[in-house]
Amino acid sequence: MPFLVSDENLPAILTAEPMTDEEFVAFCAQHPDLNFEMTAEGELIVMAPTYSETGARNSVVGARLLDWAIQDGRGIVCDSSAGFVLPNGARRSPDASWTIASRVEELGEGKRKKFWHLCPDFIIRSEIRQRPIEGAAKKDAGVSGPGRAVRLADKSGGEMD
Repeated sequence: MPFLVSDENLPAILTAEPMTDEEFVAFCAQHPDLNFEMTAEGELIVMAPTYSETGARNSVVGARLLDWAIQDGRGIVCDSSAGFVLPNGARRSPDASWTIASRVEELGEGKRKKFWHLCPDFIIRSEIRQRPIEGAAKKDAGVSGPGRAVRLADKSGGEMD
């Protein structure tokens, strides 16, 4: 399904039919210059890659989370390239996330090699990165569930919530 969206129109929201993991990967591969997420309602969110400064900031945030996770020893850290299928069907890619290892192990070996069908236990979204949809992301993530948290960080390194 080829389409053209100019940068000044990003983020853009499109409506799409439900997709399997494999169909979503194939769709994303057709558009390598864009990043995609999908809401539980089937809206495809089209985003340009992050700006370089945001990418540098995300690396610092991810490194700090990884350092903590190694010391803690209970979970697994993923970077912004990891996609998750949330319990409500939304497909999200937080800037950094941490999931208790036992929850990942419960997925089984085959499912661990694909998108994890779970909500990470801790999600970091740095700067709204051209995403006017953080309320939807929190709702999609089901962060009201036990032990789930979302942390938003602004460009000064402070937190937004």
